[in-house]
Amino acid sequence: MSADAWPRIAVVGAGAVGGYFGGMLARAGAPVMFIGRPAFVGAVKQGGLLLDTVQFKESVKVEASTELSAVRGVEIVLFCVKTTDTAAIARELAPLLAENVLVISMQNGVDNAEQIHAASGLHALAAAVYVAASVPSPGTVKHVGRGDLVVGPGSVATERVASVFERAGVPCRISDHLPAELWTKLVWNCGLNAISALGKATYGDIIANEDARQLVEGAIFEVVFVAKAAGVHLPLFDDPKAAVAGGYKIAQAMAATRSSTAQDMMRNKKTEIDSLNGFIVRKGRELGVPTPINHALFTLVRLAESAS
Repeated sequence: MSADAWPRIAVVGAGAVGGYFGGMLARAGAPVMFIGRPAFVGAVKQGGLLLDTVQFKESVKVEASTELSAVRGVEIVLFCVKTTDTAAIARELAPLLAENVLVISMQNGVDNAEQIHAASGLHALAAAVYVAASVPSPGTVKHVGRGDLVVGPGSVATERVASVFERAGVPCRISDHLPAELWTKLVWNCGLNAISALGKATYGDIIANEDARQLVEGAIFEVVFVAKAAGVHLPLFDDPKAAVAGGYKIAQAMAATRSSTAQDMMRNKKTEIDSLNGFIVRKGRELGVPTPINHALFTLVRLAESAS
């Protein structure tokens, strides 16, 4: 393979995250195969993948299939399925991949790479993914903020992944403290996602409301306490006031956005709440750390799901 050749890439789970990052790679010239639902596949085969981003609006020609077997022969897999489908898809994927394929978990939560391995034997790299995006219609990705990721620790594999994304104009940082990166993202997911969903509120609505901010802060500090009990140091929260102010600043930059949990509930789809606040509730119980706010948010989302 020449130095200029792109690796063959598959996106498994062509939603907002997979659509944005896979689309950016395809736009830069990488051969990308998207595995998605019939509506997505039909739309992109007819008109390409429409990337409606804060920098540009462009239709990108991509390959797409409804069959997972279309991953055969790829070198990198962006594993972007909902966490509720992690184990089942990993088991189905494993026999289709060559031994040296890089699988990158680009999902919410902190333990997906471990779940992938436990279910299938695949060794996946975890990534902390930061992007505000949605799928307003099949084959369209609406991007409103950020679009970067963190992988780690430093290795030949992570350096290769970072170079591929950077080449496509996607910032990708390598961290030797990836668990802290994943938990830091989880902190804010637990603080904002369920509240956005239950309150039918944007991030801007939440941070403009004093009572909502108090609820967010109660939820995030429960996560910080659970992380500490689990032996995960979150340097960002060494100065709690600065951490909260920084988090709100990021949320303000995506003020018009609703969380992925809110988007799922609006479409009557199963949410990933079990991997977010639900994970903290279980981990807190295991470690003896009370998590009443996260438990309430988790329970209310679950009740809303069952009623839809």
